[in-house]
Amino acid sequence: MSVQIILDSTADTIPALRGRCTIVPLTVHFGDHEYLDGISMTHCEFYEKLVESRDLPTTSQPTPDAFAQEFQKIVDAGDQAVVLTISSKLSGTYQSATIAAMDFPGSIYVVDTRSVTIGAGILAELALQMVNKGMSAEDIACAISKERENVRLVAMLDTLEYLKKGGRISKTVAFAGELLSIKPIISIQEGEIHMLGKARGTRQAGVQLISQIEAAGGIDHSRPVMMGYTGVSDTLLNKFIEEHPELQGDLPLRSTIIGSVIGTHAGPGAFAAAFFTK
Repeated sequence: MSVQIILDSTADTIPALRGRCTIVPLTVHFGDHEYLDGISMTHCEFYEKLVESRDLPTTSQPTPDAFAQEFQKIVDAGDQAVVLTISSKLSGTYQSATIAAMDFPGSIYVVDTRSVTIGAGILAELALQMVNKGMSAEDIACAISKERENVRLVAMLDTLEYLKKGGRISKTVAFAGELLSIKPIISIQEGEIHMLGKARGTRQAGVQLISQIEAAGGIDHSRPVMMGYTGVSDTLLNKFIEEHPELQGDLPLRSTIIGSVIGTHAGPGAFAAAFFTK
């Protein structure tokens, strides 16, 4: 018997780690067109459409049946699984997975990461390390439920345009913010998106982001760390990393593109850090 790790498609990590997990996709809706997140639409294609679209896309959670189909394959193979989902405060995906798991007692364990994108991604990486150590599915689920409290995710947005489109800020605030080159600093706290501050320009935003990382307790480089970016280019993220060598540990920082759920409201040009606090 082996233990499998199942993620929904909002969890972002490097391809080598993602390839070791089973992915259950959310659905992205652009008008009347539907796409399976990361399957019939790549993240780069998502951002290309996002920039072209006048209206914000929407996403819908996987159904319990979508999870149940994957659970059945794992149980039929004689294995167990730990399911890590996007925060239940941001999506009903956790509820869908929990409903499906009720038919597989003792085999499927569902954990709400209380995070999203690369925050869920570093928890997935930690879970895979536990699998390698031979831990049981139940013990991994219990450990991840504790470790999620130590995960921090902070990000800088390059534009207020998509928060305006989503109705999260007024057109007046967005216009004033764009004139002043305001860059919001956000985080995921207790499973919800919170505004930490606003900076004038990208350089000041980078400084504020570093300050927020330090305020959160600093990065524990002995555990998984991941950087993320939105849009089709990682140029801004790479520049940020070069300007702040204090982010580096003994190993090079890894980065990945951020998917549709956060990308819809962040817009292109944002970058983020997910880490376990000291």
